[in-house]
Amino acid sequence: MIATFHKAHDRSKDITSFSFRPHEPIHFTAGQFVELTVKHDKPDSRGQKRWFTLSSSPKNEFINITSRMADEKSSSYKIALWKLKPGDEVTISDPMGDFVMPKLNQTPLIFVAGGIGITPFMSMLDWIIDSGEERPINLLHGVRTEEEIIFQDNIKKSKIHTTIAVSEPSSAWGGERGRITAEMILGLEKPNDNTLIYVSGPEPMVEALEKDLKKAGVKSSQLVLDFFPNYQDY
Repeated sequence: MIATFHKAHDRSKDITSFSFRPHEPIHFTAGQFVELTVKHDKPDSRGQKRWFTLSSSPKNEFINITSRMADEKSSSYKIALWKLKPGDEVTISDPMGDFVMPKLNQTPLIFVAGGIGITPFMSMLDWIIDSGEERPINLLHGVRTEEEIIFQDNIKKSKIHTTIAVSEPSSAWGGERGRITAEMILGLEKPNDNTLIYVSGPEPMVEALEKDLKKAGVKSSQLVLDFFPNYQDY
């Protein structure tokens, strides 16, 4: 379907959210993703299409995606995305994916996000805010530096318990330090047999945490995984 670019919202020096207005109603479940086509002149070998998790609530009239720019390593696609002007048209696929919350809202949830892997959780949390639902959720967000901490206003509105871990913190950082580990996840709240652990981020991170969580006794049925393929392929 066709959608019109509405506006961009800088989240940090290199992370931006892009808002689009679909030309027809689009229905999706929080946590799903789309393929976004941005046509541009002289595309490089990485093409004119990318997969993005939607970072907005299904109740929003606009749909948002959030992405990172990588300067000299960035693809022609990312450069074209950042150059969009209000009114420009793009093509968006039907939403898809099963990285979504369970139907039972009393199910305990642990959300684990690595970097830009926070995006599907923002769609979920914004939907919770919009719908007035209450769910038992702990969020753990791992970032490299404090500058990569984004969506704080949205997270505060959701009123869920949030822990941020910074792997390369400044001396002023007073929170958790280091990369996300299975021990850090399980230390948030001892999961019971009904707890679901959602993990989203770069593929190596997701695979490593899956392995370590299983070693720690977490069942496969309790893990809901979503990784960003070619995370470094800007």
